[in-house]
Amino acid sequence: MKKAIVVGATGGTGASVTEELVKRGIPTVAFGRSRQKLEQLGARLGNPTILTIAAGDAFRPNDIVYASEGADVLFHCANVPYHEMTSKLVPLGESVMTAADRLCMKVVAIDGIYPYGRRQMARATEEHPKQPHTRKGKIRLAYEKMLFDDRWSRAKVMIARLPDYYGPTANEASYLGSTLEAIAVGKMAFFIGNMRVPREFIYLPDAAFMIAELAGRDDAYGQNWHIPGAGLISGREIVRIARQTSGSAKPVIPLGRVGLSLIGISVPVMKEVVEMLYLTEEPLVLSGDKYERLIGPIRATAFEEGIAATIRDLQSRNTSIITSISN
Repeated sequence: MKKAIVVGATGGTGASVTEELVKRGIPTVAFGRSRQKLEQLGARLGNPTILTIAAGDAFRPNDIVYASEGADVLFHCANVPYHEMTSKLVPLGESVMTAADRLCMKVVAIDGIYPYGRRQMARATEEHPKQPHTRKGKIRLAYEKMLFDDRWSRAKVMIARLPDYYGPTANEASYLGSTLEAIAVGKMAFFIGNMRVPREFIYLPDAAFMIAELAGRDDAYGQNWHIPGAGLISGREIVRIARQTSGSAKPVIPLGRVGLSLIGISVPVMKEVVEMLYLTEEPLVLSGDKYERLIGPIRATAFEEGIAATIRDLQSRNTSIITSISN
């Protein structure tokens, strides 16, 4: 990997991948819609000789092409809101692939587990049947087929699949992101889904490390790869660790179908979460056997350490924002 461009660099996975690439000394272009957010990311990472920023629209291939000068690997971390997935996800991917194909780039597309549908393996390998039963699962499967379509004859692509994630850069796109943000600043929080059932979560810095490892391997392209977390943990245990670190005792309210539907009246994205609640009741757990066999050890930060680090980072950022505003 000589030079990389991260499309969607200010999102949860994009910011973490960008940080990992900069740590490795790889010249990187952070591409996104908001110049302000890109500048904030650049200031936080603090390495202008390695990192450059480029504001543009990922739905316009020419914007990506213009920003990608000299890059040989494109990390596709951009996403669309839940309630716009049906109409915008595939066009977004087509725009990215059009640019990559024009420039003969390698593409690392970050995706989740929705195309699998209901769990059919105790630990899902990359060969798990793809039988989605939800609208979002079906559109995600169509998205995968588009990425691997034969029309992209000059670009090489892989898909890195993550379970739900958490970490300092996680945001509202993650089920757990807003929960930890609220706990960090001592506010009442919501937790999406059943808090008693253990589920798989991955710490974003771990995911970024493994994604970067994959990106540097020519033989990894043309395939799906699982990026597993550190195991299973219940919502109750997550909240316990987060509260212990933050010192907050504010309530954390679980949201099921009824709660999400009611909130969805005013916040459309929350209503769209309802059909995916099966994953919080019958969790699908990713196998990392293929990664371990062909790439190396799984990077798995213990939940106690990862959640505590996330809370401390969120508190630090909140303090910095308040100080900046007051000055």
